[in-house]
Amino acid sequence: MMFMNFDERVAAHLGRMSAAEQRVARVFQENREEVLFASAAALATKAATSDATVVRATKALGFKGMDELRRSIAEELKQNASLSSRLAETLREARNDLGASFNLVIDTHLDALGNIRRDLSVGLFEEAVSLIAGARRVVIFGIGPSGALALYFAMQLERLGLDAMTMTQTGRLFADDLHRLRSGDVLIAMAYSQIYRELDVLLDEGDRLGIAKIVVTDSLGGSLRPRVDIVLPVERGRADMLSMHTATLGALEALLVGIAVKRPESAMQSLESLNRLRGEIGAEERGRSTDDAR
Repeated sequence: MMFMNFDERVAAHLGRMSAAEQRVARVFQENREEVLFASAAALATKAATSDATVVRATKALGFKGMDELRRSIAEELKQNASLSSRLAETLREARNDLGASFNLVIDTHLDALGNIRRDLSVGLFEEAVSLIAGARRVVIFGIGPSGALALYFAMQLERLGLDAMTMTQTGRLFADDLHRLRSGDVLIAMAYSQIYRELDVLLDEGDRLGIAKIVVTDSLGGSLRPRVDIVLPVERGRADMLSMHTATLGALEALLVGIAVKRPESAMQSLESLNRLRGEIGAEERGRSTDDAR
């Protein structure tokens, strides 16, 4: 069967769809990034119809369900958006104007943060917090820019009194990270755009050890949901522009506050110990400064 892109698929099926289903199809076309995260009910509101009609429209376009639709759109967006093309689109929208570029980036961050509230339910958030707070050790996976977020999150978890470890290597060196996994760990993996080989092997090793797994992702929820315990849907701005990480950071910091709420005494004791150590270091530094001034 000849491959059709999404626009061609819509054109091929539109004539056999009801008026309401056609509105849904156009919402899909005009809001592809939002389709990756939004619920059927949210898309139904945008199309002025019911969530049942959204599901019917999805099937009328030849998809088995919303997950398959999202995977198809995500794959097409990924194929059509290289790093250079995403930069080109970002620059085009910035219009060679510093004020416009500032507003563009801030608006993108605000939209992504607002979408966390829409896409991440309180129940799912509570489930993730409980899993992390009760972990023997928290293991955070992230490569590329997500590696820096993994290091930050691990440091903050340790300040709250949890044992944490990062996995940020790639290639053969990643085997050293895998070798450190232990039964009883809880894994948090940041996975965007595609399932890298490192993530694929990590999830298999997690299955072998029986560890709980949480994934923070934009478009991979449908593919990864059968392999993990919890999927936290968090986008990185628009798929056709440079990736932006404010929403991911916001989700991680929400988890940190949630963990502190879940285990306040342990968190306070850990931070008091940290403050004591800082005070001792500060006193020694002040003493050296006084000696140097003499």
